[in-house]
Amino acid sequence: MDTEEHIDLWFYRPLGFAWATLFAKLGISPNIVTIASIFLGVAGGILLYFGAQPLIWLNYLGIFLIIWANTYDSADGQLARLTKQYSQIGRILDGVSGDFWAFAIYFALVFRELHFGDAWLGNFFQSHHWIIWTMAIAAGVSHALQCAMADYYRQFHLYFLKGEGGSELESTEKLDEQIKQSKGFKRITMFFYRNYTANQERLTPAMQRLRRELKKQFGDEMAPQQFRDDFRKLSLPLMKYTNMLTFNTRTIAMFISVIIRIPWLYFAFELIVLNTMLVYMICRHENICKKLTADLQAGKYADK
Repeated sequence: MDTEEHIDLWFYRPLGFAWATLFAKLGISPNIVTIASIFLGVAGGILLYFGAQPLIWLNYLGIFLIIWANTYDSADGQLARLTKQYSQIGRILDGVSGDFWAFAIYFALVFRELHFGDAWLGNFFQSHHWIIWTMAIAAGVSHALQCAMADYYRQFHLYFLKGEGGSELESTEKLDEQIKQSKGFKRITMFFYRNYTANQERLTPAMQRLRRELKKQFGDEMAPQQFRDDFRKLSLPLMKYTNMLTFNTRTIAMFISVIIRIPWLYFAFELIVLNTMLVYMICRHENICKKLTADLQAGKYADK
């Protein structure tokens, strides 16, 4: 409840659970469901390209397919828990599935602007195509960063709330050891996942100092309950931003921009609104980690 968004709780989770129950009866693995979500999401993204009558109806079909893909994205994790088919490869595959959707959506919206124009600036981007490409690339980089950091903060919050079993929090040190023991395709996949985690750590120096201090004082034991309660109290108000920086809010903005036939507004939304939210979230969370590190070093939780 701390980390779930209302739309997920009321819509995607129930539908995902229904799919997961069906797939479990059919013997379909979570990774197959994830791959199916990739095809649905990519197909939906491509259909957003059509920006002129009489093919506008394809945009609504594309929106439907993207929503359908996200129900599968909700189903694969629930299916893994139902059938106890957990795997790190599955988590990685689940993480990159949305990237495939995003690539399809971004290219579709760029070519839509270049080929059809829009309802506000008309054919402006056809004469200044470098502008829409620059916006799309910058928005895409921002998108990846926003989702990565939102996921990282969620997993850190869940770690103190539910322990290692309820969180997928990673560290580069742990992943380095796993890479040494991996071979073939898994080793290559783990290498990219390790770099993904390293980028998250580079942007959160205060969090990493807090993790080191916890390791120093408590080793592999979970932090005292008082510390966990204090962390949750400080972190919980930021969870709404992690939700807004992932799927639902940005997708609603994208759907609206497509429906009103001004696709570039979606890129502007990501660049201005969501990046502002990202910077605020990082600064707030780093300050929380600095405070808690100072409390640990002062011995506040030594005898808790």
